[in-house]
Formats: sequence, structure tokens, C-alpha cells
Amino acid sequence: MTKWLSAEQQSHWRAYLEATTLLHERLSRELQDAHGITIGDYEILVRLSEAEERRLRMSQLAEHTLVSRSRLSHQIDRLEQVGLVRREACSQDRRGQNAILTDTGWELLVTAAPTHVGGVREHLVDQLSASDFAALGRICAAIAEHLDNSEPASPPTT
Repeated sequence: MTKWLSAEQQSHWRAYLEATTLLHERLSRELQDAHGITIGDYEILVRLSEAEERRLRMSQLAEHTLVSRSRLSHQIDRLEQVGLVRREACSQDRRGQNAILTDTGWELLVTAAPTHVGGVREHLVDQLSASDFAALGRICAAIAEHLDNSEPASPPTT
């Protein structure tokens, strides 16, 4: 039997959904308007910039960015067309591919980072007390750990 949310829990849940959706959309719009990239593109560039030799296997990049391999492939196609990343076969496994951040991609990331960090600070960090922001970090880490370590629920049978 399903245990329904109380009115207060429902209110908190909806506030969470609204805040995270609006924050994600705002940060993406700011990057799009200023630099022509989405927040998803930005995350790919960041992950590649942090990797050794600015390269990651596509499968690892998909895991790090929390997107499906097919969606990542489409994003990499777009980023490759504008010269921000390139692909090459993996030296260890010719079936796999690496995504590599180009110098142009690095330059765009360096230019876009202040926009993104400024948006995160303005729209999230500065809206909370230091203790609330720390609590948010602990809460989100606990949720992520739970979701990483649990199997998805089976769909209901009808």
C-alpha cells in the first residue's frame, strides 16, 4: 500500500521540483545567451577539462554527466561540429571512443566559467545561509548515494 505524502511533504516536494527546474533552466539560459552552449554542454566541457589529457572514454563521460550514451553521442556530435571537442578511437579498445576537449573548447570553457559560477552563486549559494547550503550539500549527497546504490523500481504490473 502506498503511503501518501502529507500536505506539508507535498508542498516541500513541489517546492524542490520548482526550484531545481527553474535553477537548471536559468543557468542553461544564461550560458546559452552569453556563450551559445547549454548547461549540458558546459558539464561535458568541464568533465573533459578535469580529465587527464582532457580526454575521457565516451562511456565514462556518459556516467559522469548522468546522460544516456545515445544522448551524449548527439551532444558530442554538436560540440564536434563547432570544434569544441573531437573524437578518436581508444588506444586500448578500438571499439570504444574517447571525447577530447579541443583548445577551442578549453578557451570557451574558460570564458563561460565566470558566467556559470556567477549564476550558481547568485541563484543558489547567495540565497542560502552557509549552514543551509552545507545542509543542502549533505542532503543531495545522501540522495545521490541512495540512488547510485539502489536498483530502479520495477514498473507496476497491470
